[in-house]
Amino acid sequence: MNAKREENAVILDYLPYGKSGEAAREPVVQLLGDLQFTLLEATPKAGLALNVGDKVYIGRGERDKIAHIRGRVLYNQLTNAAQQELERQIKTIVVNREPEFVQFLNRAGAISIRVHALEQLPTIGKKNLHHLLDERERKPFESFADAHARLPQLGDVAHIFVERIIHELKGDEKYFLFVKLPSREERERY
Repeated sequence: MNAKREENAVILDYLPYGKSGEAAREPVVQLLGDLQFTLLEATPKAGLALNVGDKVYIGRGERDKIAHIRGRVLYNQLTNAAQQELERQIKTIVVNREPEFVQFLNRAGAISIRVHALEQLPTIGKKNLHHLLDERERKPFESFADAHARLPQLGDVAHIFVERIIHELKGDEKYFLFVKLPSREERERY
């Protein structure tokens, strides 16, 4: 959806004594960027007590809670606690950015001759795709609630996006609609 750099992130896990097995025992936070759902590890500034769910600035300017970004991580490098927190935090981001995701429903088109972007969302197969396209042609969707009211067979529309984003973060998908995956070199390093 966006090709910009992450400016803000939410804490998925805080390890005050670092990761086990690492020589340097410095605190580590695992983060989820709120723009492209980038998974990151960072070192917090000394003396701060951070909590899961805290929002932190990670942009290029002066950071108040993060000393430095250690780098991108893959889904399977997240702690169990971070993996468990991920769905809740993604849902919060999706709900807060509802107009953007509704616009995706209203504007998404074909990826290739045989594949439509909307078909990549869970629960939207060929049959539901045609219903969705017909409904948005009649009148663009105004909200998740509007989409659900007009297409109740889809279920919780926000959850559809959350599920898709998690699948993309796991690297299980051929097409990436919402997540900027690490480069091939970064993926091969792990």
